[in-house]
Amino acid sequence: MRARQSEFAAPPGFADAVAWIVPIGAGRTPHWHVTFAVADRDRTALDAERLGGRVLRQADTWWTREALIQDPQGAVFTASQFTPPTG
Repeated sequence: MRARQSEFAAPPGFADAVAWIVPIGAGRTPHWHVTFAVADRDRTALDAERLGGRVLRQADTWWTREALIQDPQGAVFTASQFTPPTG
C-alpha cells in the first residue's frame, strides 16, 4: 500500500492514518466508525449487497472512492478505494 501510494505522491501520513477525528453535525450523536481500505469500491459494494448488506451512499473524493455500507446485522462501515488524482 505504501509503495502504491508513494507512486502518486500521496500526502505525508496518508497510509499511516488509522483514525480520524471528524466533527459531527448538529443534532448527531457521537459514535465510532470504521473504514476499510479496499482494492475496488464498486466490487466491494456489489459483494456487500449480494451477501445481504445495503449500500447507503457512495462518494468520490480527491483521493478515494468510498461506499458507506450497512451489513446484514446493522453495523455501518466505509469501504475506501485509494484513487490518486490524475493531472
